[in-house]
Amino acid sequence: MLLSCTDVRKTFGANVVLDNLSLDVAEHEVVALIGASGSGKSTLLRCVNLLTEIDDGVVRLDGEDITDPRVDPDLVRQKIGLVFQSYNLFPHMTVLDNITLAPVRVHKRPVAEARSQAMEWLSRVGLADKSGSYPDRLSGGQQQRVAIVRALVNSPRLLLLDEVTSALDPELVGEVLTMIRELKGEGMTMVLATHEMGFARQVADRVAFLDKGRVLEQGPPSQVLGDPAEARTRQFLARIIEAGRL
Repeated sequence: MLLSCTDVRKTFGANVVLDNLSLDVAEHEVVALIGASGSGKSTLLRCVNLLTEIDDGVVRLDGEDITDPRVDPDLVRQKIGLVFQSYNLFPHMTVLDNITLAPVRVHKRPVAEARSQAMEWLSRVGLADKSGSYPDRLSGGQQQRVAIVRALVNSPRLLLLDEVTSALDPELVGEVLTMIRELKGEGMTMVLATHEMGFARQVADRVAFLDKGRVLEQGPPSQVLGDPAEARTRQFLARIIEAGRL
């Protein structure tokens, strides 16, 4: 397994956010995390990327225990890209400078090499002409694609996507989903937390339904979204259907 989370527990005060959660992700697999707000989806992604420290359990990447306190988080994050729903681009820096900041400053790559790779990615996603623009001159969909490119320039083994379309206007969602679909076609391993059930059905190899910090049910999208075994999953999906989101 590329990623293996075993009995992961995380609490904030008296609030148990991850309750002995276990989840495996194979290389080249795309796993969609679904569930109500507060079910633990975003916290799980932050724990995998070592932005949030777990209280118990183990997270392994390529068989290595990355939650061992002796592990250097910066070395781990070179292998894991994380994209947030709120872009997090630096407003005072151009698109190109946003993308090359980490490769140059953190990973000590030559500037010319980092800029060349960034331009290759921007060309692939149709944003080469925006390389000198500042984020506030871009649409939300363009900013989110830049944020994804920023996560990809380090050639990560694993890409984590946290509700990357939820802050976008509906007409801009499609361009981001198209990019993610193309990454899947290229074999990128991804774990994505999403409220876009239609997209989860299209792009995910497996859907995992989280409830109260646990994986309550998981399986192929056709099964989990079309014929769920758990009553709680059916209740959640009924509300999604009622809201017109599936």
